[in-house]
Amino acid sequence: MKKKVVVTGMGIISCIGKSVEEFCASLKEGKSGISKIESFDTTDFDVTIAGEVKDFDASLYMDKKEARKMCRFTQFAVAATVQALNDAKLLGEPDADGKKVVNCEAERIGIVIGNGIGGFEVVSESHKKMFNDGPKRMLPLTVPMMIPNEAAGNISMMYGTKGPAFTQITACAAGTDAMGQALDLIRNGRCDVIISGGTEATIIPFAVGGFQMLKALSTKRCDDPTKASRPFDADRDGFVMAEGAGILILESEEHAKKRGAKIYAELAGYGASADAFHITSPDPTGNGGANAVKLALADAGLKPEDIQYYNAHGTSTEINDPTETKMLKIAFGDHAYKMKISSTKGMHGHNIAAAGGIEAIACILAIRDGFYPPTINLDNPDPECDLDYVANKAQYGEITAAASGSLGFGGHNGVVVFKKYNS
Repeated sequence: MKKKVVVTGMGIISCIGKSVEEFCASLKEGKSGISKIESFDTTDFDVTIAGEVKDFDASLYMDKKEARKMCRFTQFAVAATVQALNDAKLLGEPDADGKKVVNCEAERIGIVIGNGIGGFEVVSESHKKMFNDGPKRMLPLTVPMMIPNEAAGNISMMYGTKGPAFTQITACAAGTDAMGQALDLIRNGRCDVIISGGTEATIIPFAVGGFQMLKALSTKRCDDPTKASRPFDADRDGFVMAEGAGILILESEEHAKKRGAKIYAELAGYGASADAFHITSPDPTGNGGANAVKLALADAGLKPEDIQYYNAHGTSTEINDPTETKMLKIAFGDHAYKMKISSTKGMHGHNIAAAGGIEAIACILAIRDGFYPPTINLDNPDPECDLDYVANKAQYGEITAAASGSLGFGGHNGVVVFKKYNS
């Protein structure tokens, strides 16, 4: 028997909510958080919109001096972790130095967080200073701020966790793969508790310009940002970049029950695969992603027809959406036409490595509250995308099992399965 792994806490920073309940309300309302970019001048850009997190105040979650030593992606991860640990009631009394510590054995608490790009803003700024003023004018903390493992490291230092602290880097699949790695670590008895999910902050000129040059981003609806991200719609023209973090507290069932923790759901299965096809495009047959789904279902001990809801990667790009539709038909067979599927990216954009954590939380909330988040802006369905994508308005019904899939550049595919918890 595989050891059960459960979710006992959640935290989120996104453009449609800086708390789990605000995020949940936005999902139910079909609210878009896509807007004009305010963080830099977009005059010379074709892309002028994104899913920016507005009015984010890092000092609500950490010391101001410490926050200045962190890039934005790390600040997001820390903020979501603070929420999640509080939600899980895992924070004990402050230690002698006044630092809050996690209220269980430090060596048994791990961290696995997905990140795709790291601290792009400090890389960009230090490049400018080096080329314009020389290397001695670079930011002193360039290296420790830019590296992707900064988020996991800072969280470990903040809370004194001494178990393994890993960073998963598989592009847009990183948050999902991080949870899969965490699942295995708890099942194997290496940890009792793991802080896991994903974080990303790429809305800076360098990153937006790079993705713009790939022709990956939406440009047609920059004057109407809320309509720009339209997964599975025939009029889609690219994804909308977004930032944020989604963090889960994962525990062994035994540990959670022993301390009387509230349990949201069971993380029941994980599957991963590689397309071995192309550096940016998915395998057009859909077989690569389908393999990840099949592995996740097998790991969870479920049949295709046991899944009521699937949170799709659904990026709103020309290639992804029909390919993912093929993938789901291969993996689920006839049941693909019966289950509810949606891409919440129509509301919160594409959070790159944070997508897996954020969309996992969407699945858990769907199970908790019995609703199917909508795919907004699905006004003219692509004939190749002919499944039930919960167009435009949330629907309601009991969900006992849900899955979330993430497909990353490089052909990385990750899928997690959540079940309603039964003690």
